[in-house]
Amino acid sequence: MPQIPSRRGLLFGGAAVGATALLASCTSNEPKNSKPAVSDRPAADDKPGKPVTIGFAGPQADHGWLNAINENAKNRAEKYSDVTLEITEGSNDTAAQIGQIETLINKKVDVLVILPADGKALTQVGLKAMRAGIPVVNLDRIFNSPQAYRCWIGGDNYGMGFNAGQYIGEKLKGKQNAKVVELAGLDNLELTRQRTQGFDDALKNYPNITKVARQAAEFTVESGQAKMAQLLQAQKRIDALWNHDDDQGVGALRAIGQAGRDEFLMVGGAGALSAFEQIKQDKGVLKATVLYPPTMAASAIDLARALGQGKGVSGMAEFEIPASITLFSAVVDKTNVDQYMPTGFR
Repeated sequence: MPQIPSRRGLLFGGAAVGATALLASCTSNEPKNSKPAVSDRPAADDKPGKPVTIGFAGPQADHGWLNAINENAKNRAEKYSDVTLEITEGSNDTAAQIGQIETLINKKVDVLVILPADGKALTQVGLKAMRAGIPVVNLDRIFNSPQAYRCWIGGDNYGMGFNAGQYIGEKLKGKQNAKVVELAGLDNLELTRQRTQGFDDALKNYPNITKVARQAAEFTVESGQAKMAQLLQAQKRIDALWNHDDDQGVGALRAIGQAGRDEFLMVGGAGALSAFEQIKQDKGVLKATVLYPPTMAASAIDLARALGQGKGVSGMAEFEIPASITLFSAVVDKTNVDQYMPTGFR
């Protein structure tokens, strides 16, 4: 499963380098026997340590990105000889997922990693785990209360939309009366609204561009094809399209091909392998995609292991791991697609 080889070294390598650098910069006026004002607690690394059992609970893997989340978690755990992963089947039914998490709590796992199907609905079970002394790494869809998790790690939906809008804006900044359209995801999800808001805010910096239409799809190939066909029928000329999700983008590209349209550039979202491959070929309208990296699940396992072993994060002076980590939504186009190709999900 896709990994970025240097990522673990960057985030969870030994703490000695950071401690040494800080010591060197702070000791000019200190007695020789003074202790550095930094943590000497070891950061998580590849060396085997205290055995940790991690419970992992996510929603049903009925989407390419969600399946990649599960695979990243499994494969990351397998890299550590001191980690045992207890993984649930996953469910989009909140009651079923709550039951699965309660089973993990009853098994007394050391740490829980939870990607809730519904953050609000699962907040109470997160609180239950924390009150039972089991730290929770809340993955992506956030619980309503910060008391329900020890650490949150996830994507930046607003930043995803903003970076897509900025990329399109720069490509079209020399074009007068440019027209763009948006193929969004599910409008009842807060993440969809955040992506749209970021996109709209970015376009405000380009007065020559107008968003002339928007359709909300459902993150499926079928919905992407149907909604894109409607957009193309209504708009006889467009200059750019932003599609929130590469899975529904497969359907959108079918509709575009059927309509024989190629006068515009398309930017996708999430980071599917199929999108990377088409971007690399550079023969169609798809020119870029904005990442919402499923590798966050691998990082969540790293964080859970660090919590279970009482370790911190390399490069930081704090004793503990951060309370929250927001990932960056990088834009991938033909200039850097080879770098990100190993992270693409199917």
